[in-house]
Amino acid sequence: MRRAPAPSVPVTGEAVLTGELARRILLDQQLAVVVSDPRLPDDPVVWANDAFTRMTGWTSAEVVGRNCRFLQCAGTDPVAVARLRDALAAGEDAVELLLNARKDGSLFWNQLAVTQLRDADGVVTHRVGVQVDATARSVGDAARDTELALARQTAARLALLAEVSDELTRHLEYAGAVDALAEIVVPRTATWGFVAVTNEHGRFERVHVVAADPARADDARALGEDGPEWLIYSPRVQEALASGPDHVAQVDVVDHASLPGRTTPRQLELLERLGLGSALVVPLRARDRALGVLVLVHERPDGFTRDVEVTAAHLSRRAGVVLENVRLYLAEREAALTLQRSLLPVIGDVAGLDVAATYLPSARMAQVGGDWFDAFALPDGAVCLAVGDVVGHDLRAAASMGQMRSLLRAAVWASQGPGAALARLDELVRGLELPDLATCVLMRWEPDGAGGAHLRWASAGHPPGLLRLPDGTVVDLDGGRTTPVGVHGTGAGTQAGRDVPPGATLVLYSDGLVERRDRGLRDGVARLRAALATAPAGGSAAQVRDALVAALVDGQQEDDVCLLVVRGNHTD
Repeated sequence: MRRAPAPSVPVTGEAVLTGELARRILLDQQLAVVVSDPRLPDDPVVWANDAFTRMTGWTSAEVVGRNCRFLQCAGTDPVAVARLRDALAAGEDAVELLLNARKDGSLFWNQLAVTQLRDADGVVTHRVGVQVDATARSVGDAARDTELALARQTAARLALLAEVSDELTRHLEYAGAVDALAEIVVPRTATWGFVAVTNEHGRFERVHVVAADPARADDARALGEDGPEWLIYSPRVQEALASGPDHVAQVDVVDHASLPGRTTPRQLELLERLGLGSALVVPLRARDRALGVLVLVHERPDGFTRDVEVTAAHLSRRAGVVLENVRLYLAEREAALTLQRSLLPVIGDVAGLDVAATYLPSARMAQVGGDWFDAFALPDGAVCLAVGDVVGHDLRAAASMGQMRSLLRAAVWASQGPGAALARLDELVRGLELPDLATCVLMRWEPDGAGGAHLRWASAGHPPGLLRLPDGTVVDLDGGRTTPVGVHGTGAGTQAGRDVPPGATLVLYSDGLVERRDRGLRDGVARLRAALATAPAGGSAAQVRDALVAALVDGQQEDDVCLLVVRGNHTD
């Protein structure tokens, strides 16, 4: 016959004890003991001994009917509490060391061991918690553990901040930098979150939502693409955008009741699926304003640790300044590119020659402005060809490039050959006190009337041109070398020359095409020579140009690239 269900246990003193021996053991016990009843709502204390009162200051009458969480304080580790709660919910006994508070507010380390008591049917009827004041033993260990934990947290925070700075500055698109910030920070600190930035008019121009759990990635993406209403009307977001430099972000429990009034049903559904427990809204401050927000959301109301709040405070200014720098760098880069391209010629038909050219800016921030090419016909039927490189990579270099290109054209028209023209350019640069140095190769293509040409050139510190002969042989156009333009001592009239057979291909370039951090100039020229030898034999100048770019340029080139390809006439 099954035993009748146990009657409800009254929440009073010693009624829960059975037997004189058990009563004497618990009352005389020097260790603090409490008994709770999980069958009652919120698992209240139903009995506590005198040792518990001596340790905590709370009498049995004051604690009976309350859950033991009243002992917790601001310093109680929520992770340890969660472990204890999960173990008891799973029907297991548990042991945890917790920082608790006495009735008078003083703190102590509580070594808590909870045993679950079951009836004949295996149902947990009571929980017995034995508590030991382990402060004397634990303070030293806790101090060491705390110091180690703080060191680890600080190291992790610094590593995260460094990664944010490094990753954001790699991007040549502002939107890419915004996305990178969210992709780095959110998975390490929250259940989900987003970065939203505004334009100079205060309107949101980019929102990127990220979920830590890949299973929620589609919901995050859909929310980011579903219009900004859920974001625009958020009081916390607007408060953060209007905040001053002294603003400190704090964790808030998400106000569920206000969401239906400022979201569409679809947006509300996505928000709820992502998880809405607590949120941390961090303004991204630049120099004089908040240019956006980083919002971290946890699915639990108590999900954020203090370390996440501290990290968010650091990110507020660090990430904001880096994003603003990216914006400024890109604005300068765009201005330099616009100026650079406006000063470069549009290459079309040049005295019947097949000519193709390209300018490719560096993949690095604002690293543009110094390289140029030129090709134009002279009154005597010759064609002038040039590639140059002003030292520097900024707006000033771009402006200097325009000046030098114009001065070189004037020098060419007033001189008898490439050597004399470069010498004249050097005189003008130093005479006008232009502060920049430049390298340049200048060539004069003189048709011979039989499909070929005679080539004369001078090089002021520039890499040698290459000539591919009709049989595929590639030769370096050495000789005619002087020091860079702007360096005293440029040799007046120094130049070299050779005949060019019909069907030959001439290649002039800046050092950005061949030289980079992992490849020296000599090796780069050798690679260019090999690529030119295998370029389309019967192709146009544009086809040869594209083949060389594909072989030598990738998305991470560290310098500008100028490339000028000239194809002579073919004879059948």
